[in-house]
Amino acid sequence: MALYTRVSGSVSVITLQNPPVNALSAAVRQSILNTMERALSEPEVTSVVICGQNGKFCGGADIKEFGSNVRGPDLVPLIHRIESAAKPVVAAIEGIALGGGLELALGCHYRIAHSKAKLGLPEVTLGLLPGAGGSQRLPRLIGIPAALELITTGRHVTATEALQLGIVDEVTERNAVDAAVKFALSIAGKSLDSRRISTYPCPCPPDVDAVFETAMQRVRQRARGAIAPVACVQALRAAATLPYTQGMEKERELINVLLTSGQARALQYCFFAQRVVGRWSTPSGARWDTSKPRPIHRAAVVGLGTMGRGITVALAQAGFSVVAVETNEKQLTEAKQAVSGMLERGAKRRGVPLSLNKIIYSHKIQPVTDVDLVIEAVFEDMALKKTIFQQLSAICKPGTFLCTNTSGLDIDELAAQTQNPELVVGMHFFAPAHVMKLLEVVYGRKSSPQAVATAMEIGKKMDKVSVAVGNCSGFVGNRMLKSYLEQAFFLLEEGATPELVDEALEEFGFAMGVFRMSDLSGLDVGWKVRKASGLVAIEALTGPSARVREGRRYSPLGDLLCEQQRFGQKTGRGWYQYEKPGGRVAVPDPWLHRFLEEYRGQHGLVARRIDHQEVLDRCLYALINEGFRILEDGIAAGPEDIDVIYVLGYGWPRHHGGPMFYAGMVGLNKVLERLEHYHQVHPDVPNLQPCCLLRKLVASGSPPIQKWREVIKKPHSQL
Repeated sequence: MALYTRVSGSVSVITLQNPPVNALSAAVRQSILNTMERALSEPEVTSVVICGQNGKFCGGADIKEFGSNVRGPDLVPLIHRIESAAKPVVAAIEGIALGGGLELALGCHYRIAHSKAKLGLPEVTLGLLPGAGGSQRLPRLIGIPAALELITTGRHVTATEALQLGIVDEVTERNAVDAAVKFALSIAGKSLDSRRISTYPCPCPPDVDAVFETAMQRVRQRARGAIAPVACVQALRAAATLPYTQGMEKERELINVLLTSGQARALQYCFFAQRVVGRWSTPSGARWDTSKPRPIHRAAVVGLGTMGRGITVALAQAGFSVVAVETNEKQLTEAKQAVSGMLERGAKRRGVPLSLNKIIYSHKIQPVTDVDLVIEAVFEDMALKKTIFQQLSAICKPGTFLCTNTSGLDIDELAAQTQNPELVVGMHFFAPAHVMKLLEVVYGRKSSPQAVATAMEIGKKMDKVSVAVGNCSGFVGNRMLKSYLEQAFFLLEEGATPELVDEALEEFGFAMGVFRMSDLSGLDVGWKVRKASGLVAIEALTGPSARVREGRRYSPLGDLLCEQQRFGQKTGRGWYQYEKPGGRVAVPDPWLHRFLEEYRGQHGLVARRIDHQEVLDRCLYALINEGFRILEDGIAAGPEDIDVIYVLGYGWPRHHGGPMFYAGMVGLNKVLERLEHYHQVHPDVPNLQPCCLLRKLVASGSPPIQKWREVIKKPHSQL
């Protein structure tokens, strides 16, 4: 609704009321129209102020209305009515003015913003473009280059930047509504001919065609197959080259195409999925989120390698006091410098004061005795982690939560080293830990609901999306990744090249393919893990058993490259070659191609032609198949958990929704059929054998993803 009041005798104040962000639902739009007409019809009223309750102007359209039959007045004519008003209308922006909220403000004649307000047009992140005149008004107000950057990225700006760009007319430290009312009184009766943005000519650079050509190339490269950013450029070009009314027609045409696209559905699914995983429960139905997390005031990080440093920064930025422990004094010194640098850059970027006094460094473990929670972040070595957990259990005060930043080791095995296993959970961060949004919170057999709830709350305070998952090798993300990587290696054995595999995956939308990513992270990382697990037998890498491990097909290609000291970018050689160690530009390596030919000859493998579609089928469907197994095993509570993990942690292209959503989009029947085909061709690859849950879903009529949980709960006998 919109509350109508009058202040100072002649200023009507229209207050949007739709918590939590005053979204522009059908009821709100109708109420704005009604109150606006009332204000314009009352002769005593000389000016109007539009604001939002609870210190928030407007968060934009009501996303729940997307894809439905929209009722109530359309936002476009509503904004036109405000703009055409004969009385001045001032937007008092507090908190946020995003999407339709900013478009509403752009329809007002003046905009006054509080200094802490955030403004933006983030529709592109939902697979859309500003559809209520934003793509036509904003470039007329601030110019093409600035509008292109804001609209194609969806970036939010501060009130200060908005003032510099010309989006707002004034920034105040005081109450924005009071400032807007005072401003409205001062402009009553003045001509509004120069204040209606839709009448402005669009300021265009002389080489407008070149500007848009460059912008389109840049956007296509960055979008990696997403269509919304491309449509944004097309809409802005219409603003630059067409009259306003025709530009609005083009905007409407483009928004209609986007609204019916699968990509918009995928991106909106991602938006809601992040909310779903916050209401977490075990697959058996036990509600963890009903347990109250314990307050954490002081935390400790043990191990200050790359991950430990990032975790320390994330905790400090979230306001926790941190004890940072590193027993190697040289590494401790390096860590201090690195953490200070990251905090300094972060403070500058966020515009907040730098605070380094929240961190106490130590080369001994004893200072952790008085903390509320410890995050162990040493190297991925079970024996080392066991020793540390034994020490922590012995010296920490009663009730201290003990967490491990492991990417796949057994949480229960670590918990067994402690006196109170119910206090142990996994907190799997993703590198760089102070930047990446995902946190896998791993519960073991004895983890208490309060321990899990506390870890989830810590993640939330660090501005991360926390997903609770069960304990198994690799948890969710890395367990699925194993199947994906295996297929990529097998494709090399069968005739593909690293660049062909990577090209197919990057065309699909990944920022990097398997092999470029492997070179970036370092081939030796996985090699050490495989050796520690006993999977790699060095003496058998070229023998008859090289391609069989534990009774199943195994590719030793990565191990063989590591034997050659080809660790990726760090050594200048890996799956690709680089100009020098540490180089970033990957170039196909003739040595690697010869190596693959020799390997195939040694093992009697005949190279065949492999196309991009087979790469996608093998890699993606094997990944998806493992996702179904994870749901079947109860490691993830629902498909949304898996999709959020893969979008936020593993670079799955957001416009494809996530692996499980993508499976539903292409059709579960098709996924099942292709997996059956490839498993017949490769019976020695168990990961290609379709999961029972996938078969059950297909037998149930391939229900939409929102209904999968109901099928998952059915007994397997109902196949």
